[in-house]
Amino acid sequence: MAPDRVIEPYIGLMSGTSTDGVDGVLADLADGTIRVLASASLALPDGLRHELLALNAPGPDELARAAQAANALADCYATVVRDLLTQAGLPAARVRAIGAHGQTVRHAPESGYTIQINAPARLAEHAGIAVVADFRSRDVAAGGQGAPLVPAFHAARFGCGEGRAVLNLGGIANLTVLEDPVRGFDTGPANMLMDAWILRHRNQPYDQDGTWAAQGRCHDGLLAALLTEPWFGLAPPKSTGRDLFSLAWLDARLDALPGGDRPQAADVQATLLRLSVDTIADTVRRHAPNTREVLACGGGARNPVFMAALARALPCTLTTTDAYGVPAQDVEALAFAWLAQAHVQGRPACLPAVTGARHATIAGCFYPA
Repeated sequence: MAPDRVIEPYIGLMSGTSTDGVDGVLADLADGTIRVLASASLALPDGLRHELLALNAPGPDELARAAQAANALADCYATVVRDLLTQAGLPAARVRAIGAHGQTVRHAPESGYTIQINAPARLAEHAGIAVVADFRSRDVAAGGQGAPLVPAFHAARFGCGEGRAVLNLGGIANLTVLEDPVRGFDTGPANMLMDAWILRHRNQPYDQDGTWAAQGRCHDGLLAALLTEPWFGLAPPKSTGRDLFSLAWLDARLDALPGGDRPQAADVQATLLRLSVDTIADTVRRHAPNTREVLACGGGARNPVFMAALARALPCTLTTTDAYGVPAQDVEALAFAWLAQAHVQGRPACLPAVTGARHATIAGCFYPA
């Protein structure tokens, strides 16, 4: 970086619903700039990943287990922070704040709460940098969904009013429609059910390049049963997560199939891929009909089978955010760096047109270094 240029560094950290790892970026956000200076990823230890998944459902000694998992996650975050600082050659004191979303284990805005496992005070202590966390709660308190969080960032980085939408393919798929006003909402599962199914049957955390799904065939009866889920018919604003789209949800529909019609495991994987593709494409047609180009990001954007099927199903052009200068894997972490800056500067970043809240809110809580 040029020595005479004043930069405003922020770090963003994201461990999404796929629970595969932590993505981090160190970004320069000076004067409206959104420029990545360093990026890093860290796979979650198997024990922590399994515990985070287990904590999505009721179980024994949940409070203590959640606190211990939060500490372990914060330690992973701190490792990524150190890697970013080393890459960029910056001391911790130069970074204004870290945006750390935490790991969502309950999301029930209709009941007035959302829970993200995190230990931001521990992260601030270990990193020596202020932390902004708990990004959803204030919007939920204002009657909103608390999700998705990133549409305001998408508009700032990728422009608005160009017939463009940003599609995040994480565990859950969410779509930002870059119109005026900006809109955003979840469309349903992206990788979450596929990841859970391949973990159960092959003990693999995800379907590398979609190869297992490509070996199967979509089971029309199962797909039809999955599509009867009432949530898909809800109008935005809406959000979802593992509270609904779990293996228990899938198993119930498999068990309800007529006798002798239970598909092979690979066929279930192919059907889950088709479910994600069809619900995304249907959402674009119904709720973003003026979209001419979809920019994909997140882990699913690196799955060629997923992307090819999506390109065939969408009524518009599909590309990735790489074409606009942001690697697909960096977008979510970069968004949380931007959201941390918005909090520090007192700028509302949760948009009522996205979440359905009564008014715009400043996202996050501040933990000083």
